[in-house]
Amino acid sequence: MKQPRLRKPAAGSLMDWAAVIALAAAMAVFALLRGGSFLSPANAVNILRSMSITTIFAIGATITMAPGGFDMSACTLATVSSFLFASLFLWFGLPLWLSVVLTVLLTMVLYLLTMFLILLCRVPDMLATCALMFVYQGLGLWWTGGGAVSAGMPTPWEAQPVRTGWTEGALAIGASPWCILIMLACVAFAFVFLRYTRHGRCLYAMGSNHIAAAYSGIPVRKYRFLAGMLTAVMIAVGAIVVCSRNSAAQISGCDSYLMPSLAAVFVGRSVGGAERPNALGTLVGAALVAVLENGLTQMGVVYYVLPAVKGGVLALALIAAYGPRRRASHIAP
Repeated sequence: MKQPRLRKPAAGSLMDWAAVIALAAAMAVFALLRGGSFLSPANAVNILRSMSITTIFAIGATITMAPGGFDMSACTLATVSSFLFASLFLWFGLPLWLSVVLTVLLTMVLYLLTMFLILLCRVPDMLATCALMFVYQGLGLWWTGGGAVSAGMPTPWEAQPVRTGWTEGALAIGASPWCILIMLACVAFAFVFLRYTRHGRCLYAMGSNHIAAAYSGIPVRKYRFLAGMLTAVMIAVGAIVVCSRNSAAQISGCDSYLMPSLAAVFVGRSVGGAERPNALGTLVGAALVAVLENGLTQMGVVYYVLPAVKGGVLALALIAAYGPRRRASHIAP
C-alpha cells in the first residue's frame, strides 16, 4: 500500500520564496523606472557596498538566533568596538593588523558580560541585551571622554595621538572591493559552519527545541557560548568596516544598523522554506533592504520615509516567518 506523503500547500511554497520574488520584482521595477542609472555597474557596486555592513551584522545575528538566542545590544557594542579600533590605531599608533586583532579580542572580552547574564544569571536574552545596550553605550563614552575618535583629535588625557591620520590600508577596509569581499567571507563562513559542521547542527537543534537538545546530550551552555563568541567576532568585523568607511569612530556610529540587520535575518528565515536563520537567506534579506533603499532614493523619496520602508519589510518578514501558514500542511495520497 502506498504510504501517504506530506505536501506543503501551494500558498506556503510560494511564501517560501517570497523574499527572492520580492527582490527580483523590486529590481525589475526600479530598472524599468530608472533604466540605466539603476542597472549601471557603478550602482550595483553601490548596492553591494551599502549592504555589506548590514550583512556582516546580520550574520552575527544569524549565528545568535540559530540556537534560539536574541541580541539587541550587538550594534551598540559595535560602536564601542569602533572606538577601540580607532583609538588603538590613532591614539596608540599600533599597526593595522594588530589593531584589528586586538579589537576582535577585546570585543570578545566585552561580550563575556552578555554571556554572564544569559548563561550564569539566566536572564532572558531580550532583557539582558536591552540592559547591556546602556552599559555598552556608557563604557564607550567613558573610554572616549564623551566624544568621537577621529584623526588629529587629542586623547581624553590631553595627549597628542601617535598617528595623526588614517593610512590608505585602514581606509581601504571600508571601501569597495574590500568591504564586499569581507561581507562575502562572513556569509561563506556562516553558511559552511551552520550547515555542514556538527557544531552548526547542534546550534540548530538547540534552536528547534532547547530541552530536547539538552536531553540528547548536547552541551547547550557550551554551544550557546560558542555562538556568542562567533557573534562577537562578527560585531568587531562590522565595527572595523564602519569605522574605516566613516574615517572615524562616531558616537552611536553603528547603532542604526540594528533594525536593518534584524530585518535581513527575519526575511532570510523564510527563504527556501528554511524556517530558521541561515546565511544565504540573510544575504537575500540584506540585498532586499539595500535594493529598496537604493531604488527609492533614486526615485527621489525623502530620506526620512526610508525607515518606514525598512519597518514594513520587517513586518512582512515576520508574517512570512511566523504566520499561521507555516504550520499548515495536508496529506495527499
